[in-house]
Amino acid sequence: MSMRVAEVFGHVIGAGAPIRLIAYDGSKSGPDDAEVALRIESPRALARLASAPGTLGLARAYVTGEIEVEGDLYTALSALADITLHGVSKADFAKLLATVGPVWLKYRPAPPELEARPRGRLHSKFRDSQAISHHYDVSNRFYEWVLGPSMTYTCAAYPRPDATLEEAQEAKYDLVARKLALEPGMRLLDVGCGWGGMVRHAARMGVHALGVTLSRNQAEWAQAAIRREGLEELAEVRHLDYRDVPESGFDAVSSIGLTEHIGRKQLGSYFGFLYGKLRPEGRLLNHCITQPHTVNKRKVDPFIGRYVFPDGQLESPGLLMTEMNDAGFEIRHEENLREHYALTLRDWGANLEEHWDEAVAEVGIGRARVWRLYMAACRLGFELDNIQLHQMLGVKLGEHGASGMPLRGWRAEGVW
Repeated sequence: MSMRVAEVFGHVIGAGAPIRLIAYDGSKSGPDDAEVALRIESPRALARLASAPGTLGLARAYVTGEIEVEGDLYTALSALADITLHGVSKADFAKLLATVGPVWLKYRPAPPELEARPRGRLHSKFRDSQAISHHYDVSNRFYEWVLGPSMTYTCAAYPRPDATLEEAQEAKYDLVARKLALEPGMRLLDVGCGWGGMVRHAARMGVHALGVTLSRNQAEWAQAAIRREGLEELAEVRHLDYRDVPESGFDAVSSIGLTEHIGRKQLGSYFGFLYGKLRPEGRLLNHCITQPHTVNKRKVDPFIGRYVFPDGQLESPGLLMTEMNDAGFEIRHEENLREHYALTLRDWGANLEEHWDEAVAEVGIGRARVWRLYMAACRLGFELDNIQLHQMLGVKLGEHGASGMPLRGWRAEGVW
């Protein structure tokens, strides 16, 4: 080899990265006192770099155990935040190819089986069902360990820095309910409802709440939870595409974590459909992950797209607001909960580590490593403002432009 293995990875992560590299050929690089270390266990890790340079190749090597992390994964990712091969000089890149190319020719590792390969037309009902099932129909028990008692797989809203995850998730549902001005007797449609957290929260307020999800596991768990809480008269969760909901005239619609799965070309029809489900003066609260800038990217990060959210796509808050507005909604409020999602992912990651052995036994080491990597990487992404989380409140105006909104705030008795 023209370069030793640790040197190869040293070029990938960049000079001066505060991380120790230890390779199977005995080579080492990086500071001896580094808090974390990457251990390159197999030449297949090099072949991953050749087949998918950058983050996807490194992620594949981690998921398959060809790279191990000594120390905290989040700390390691923080040290690797600027990973790229695009900044390597032509001379160094030639050296990399001289080392990595022959390894790839020898091993040519196929992508791990955990990578999603949905079939059919993009964002058709058939393909969307596959994409959602890939991520959500894993194991309800696994999700109980990671998400905690609330079974809420969306950004929480921390009322104070030391709040627990459960307190923060309850605060999030309360925030959504207040923005929608939910009152007893109202009707709520929750699209992409997950395990029914918002549905059950609304039902406990006396609201008639219908939730729909493309995940059969989620729907079954949610209906069981509704029965346990004695909410059958007010709450229902259906295994159903939101586009197939027959009812209309709802007082409010909540969409919490669904828009990321819609796709840019479908945004107009998506918001138009939700607009049509509301009565005049009814409200929509759209809660979703966004990207900070308007770019022409079709999909999310390759690792996230292959392993976590197949066919996922993030848009800028400006584009989403425009699409909501063009569908007929008057935009009344918007806020960014970016830091809250970093805290949420921190707490989910801690839950996974606490139940690591059980999680591995339940879903396998590969999938458990996917989740560990995904949550640590996304936590860092929110902290660095690479991704954001926006809530946007819109209203379907009534006659003569009537909004039903108070002069300030969401309810007549309150202010922002």
